[in-house]
Amino acid sequence: MKSSFRHITDWVFDLDNTLYPHHSNLFSQIDANMTAYVRELLQLPADEARELQKRYYVEYGTTLKGLVDLHGIDADDFLQKAHDIDYSWLAPDPALGEAIRALPGRKFIFTNGDRGHAERTARALGILNHFDEIFDIVAADLVPKPAGETYHKFLALHRVDAAHAAMFEDLARNLIVPKALGMATVLIVPNNLGDDFSAMRAEGLFDQVDHVTDDLAGFLRDVLDGA
Repeated sequence: MKSSFRHITDWVFDLDNTLYPHHSNLFSQIDANMTAYVRELLQLPADEARELQKRYYVEYGTTLKGLVDLHGIDADDFLQKAHDIDYSWLAPDPALGEAIRALPGRKFIFTNGDRGHAERTARALGILNHFDEIFDIVAADLVPKPAGETYHKFLALHRVDAAHAAMFEDLARNLIVPKALGMATVLIVPNNLGDDFSAMRAEGLFDQVDHVTDDLAGFLRDVLDGA
């Protein structure tokens, strides 16, 4: 086991663009469904609906949270329609499954999506059975990452000691709270980000990140092998 992870007993993984590669583009389907929902709900032209959807995402953490707070929508209805997508875009990833299975301790999916989406995604990847539990946006009372209260709720519910946990995420802002709580933090970046990432790191944008990888399965193998 790599020395910087030898103390880890709980492994916490974001879902979208973390457990599957960014280039699979699965989330684009969800994004389109959310825009369509806003368009139908508020009877807006497509461009205005998309602009509003993105504004809610920035201001409230998720489009869902903005729609619930401002328009009183049914969250279950939104989640069902947003995640009505084609999961065949994902290919099974046996290498990732084997690496996750071999990690010592408990494994969690911690997502701003819902449990059904997490289960279908992990099942399509062939990794669902390697996780102990899923903490979704419903369990978080619709309060999304990066809100501190959501991380505290996750830790308390599953009795996770942050000092012995690692968090894997594709969004650096979602690692700020885990880092402050004492978790080991790993940022998943798109393949071959290269110079763009180097420039962002030089600007101090990822101070909350302990490790960076564009290959989650390879990174976990290195952790296990002590490389």
